[in-house]
Amino acid sequence: MARMIPSFCPSDVPPGEKAVYSAFQGEDNTRDWTILHSLGIANHIRQVQGESDFVFIVPGSGVLVVEVKSHLTVGRDEDGTWTLGNDKPTSRGPFQQANEAMHSILKFLDKQKLHLEDVPVLFAVWFTGVRARALLPKNPEWHDWQVLDITDLNNPRKAILNVLAAGSSHLGSKVRRFSTGLYGPDSAKAKSIASVLRPKFELATVGSDRRRDREANLNSFVEEQYLALDSASDNLSMLFYGPAGSGKTFLAQESARREASLDRQGRLLCYNRLLGTHLAQQMKGVKGLTTGTLHQELLRISGLDRVPENATPSFWNEELPERALENILNTGDKYVGDFLVVDEIQDIAKEPLLDVLDAMVDGGLQNGRLLFYGDFERQAIYTNKMGRGLLFQRSSQMSQFKLVMNCRNVPRIGYQTNMLTKLQPGYSLFRREDDGIDPEIRKYKRAEDQTAFLSSAIRKLKAEGYSLDEIVVLSPLRDMSAAAQTTDPWLRQILSFLGDSLETTPGKVRYSTIHAFKGLEAPVVILTDLDHRHMRPHVEALLYVALTRATDRLIAFADETTLKNLIGKG
Repeated sequence: MARMIPSFCPSDVPPGEKAVYSAFQGEDNTRDWTILHSLGIANHIRQVQGESDFVFIVPGSGVLVVEVKSHLTVGRDEDGTWTLGNDKPTSRGPFQQANEAMHSILKFLDKQKLHLEDVPVLFAVWFTGVRARALLPKNPEWHDWQVLDITDLNNPRKAILNVLAAGSSHLGSKVRRFSTGLYGPDSAKAKSIASVLRPKFELATVGSDRRRDREANLNSFVEEQYLALDSASDNLSMLFYGPAGSGKTFLAQESARREASLDRQGRLLCYNRLLGTHLAQQMKGVKGLTTGTLHQELLRISGLDRVPENATPSFWNEELPERALENILNTGDKYVGDFLVVDEIQDIAKEPLLDVLDAMVDGGLQNGRLLFYGDFERQAIYTNKMGRGLLFQRSSQMSQFKLVMNCRNVPRIGYQTNMLTKLQPGYSLFRREDDGIDPEIRKYKRAEDQTAFLSSAIRKLKAEGYSLDEIVVLSPLRDMSAAAQTTDPWLRQILSFLGDSLETTPGKVRYSTIHAFKGLEAPVVILTDLDHRHMRPHVEALLYVALTRATDRLIAFADETTLKNLIGKG
């Protein structure tokens, strides 16, 4: 696959640009290509600010600047006015736009002392919604080879190469140096062109400043969260649902605090053990509130001092809930609270756990004070497809509030999640500003290759100013993960398994399973062992959970075949 910059396609670009971007994501024979999408041109030769939709940098063939038009109808009047779809008619047609963008880029490269005398630099227009080659009449203002259309999306690599070959042949008929067919750019010059047009850079930010800004950003409410809290006050029972990172856990905590401040007794419960530990730490000292996992609470109610050895799923899902329910019913109001707040409800909404929840709160699921938070699309990785329907059968008066704003991830992580998990409708609204740093995905052929990748990634992050305790390594595996199995002396010294405690240790990188870390987040997440054989049957669900744990930086190591399947068309 070509090196595509940026490595994601924003959701708000025209459909034609999405189609071209997607077409090249499935191309295997473009590994040495660089494709720049949406290249801003500050010093445009005509406009105050311009843009090139795509710039294709192809070693051994040339550079092609492409203007993309998504319109389903294209017309031009006798006076030269273009009409594209429902857009306002204009005398500045797409070929003129592409030509101006190309010359603006050439002018900029020349100012940067990157001379391209031996490189064919050409332009074309890609009409992605119509069969333009058949519809556009012959015209002296453009060459036939400068027209791409909807049919070229089926074989985009061939289409670009055909344009570059025909354009170079045309140049060869006019300019002697191109007549031999021996022209660039070679690989080195191709990389130079890409780096000059879209350079990588870093702004040196003090680690403490970055952490302070992140924490302030993540811990401030936005309008959507205030509306959610208002809805919680106005309705007796509410289900708040939305994708990972939309602030559900944060809202669950704030809801519980507000309920407890009214001198009510109640519970804040979740499913995942580490998340339960986190919530207990955050809510420590809140009077009248019991916080932890549902199963921890069931153990307490049942009076069990310890979990039976080799406890099976039937113990957790059937025997324990039945014991707890019996104790609740036999002790009057001792275990009945005034309110019930539940995070991760998608993993809890199943029988007989709902029977216990029904008995825990005054008024039950039908008439009790209930505030539930969940993601029924992808985070139900514990096989609970019927949970939402069952929940509304038991609580028919419950109102709903949809959360859509991503409050956790920087946009590039959200867009990468959209692409790799085929998330629909996908993230499009973000509270945090983009930091310009793409997620990194590296493929491996052998699992043992990940040791070198992991060591290199951690050293690089450390050099960038991240402290080791800000980094978490996650895997679908536990004892057989890359972190657990590494023999690298330095990695073995700094890696620390994340057990029951969430406490960070200076100089240590924590590692855990994706399952265990669900509901939590970290500034930097490194994903290892992304192999579909380790992630069945919930490949996309596990990947979705894993990708969305990172607030700032995301690095992933994926099996070659698995990565190909993930980024393939579809």
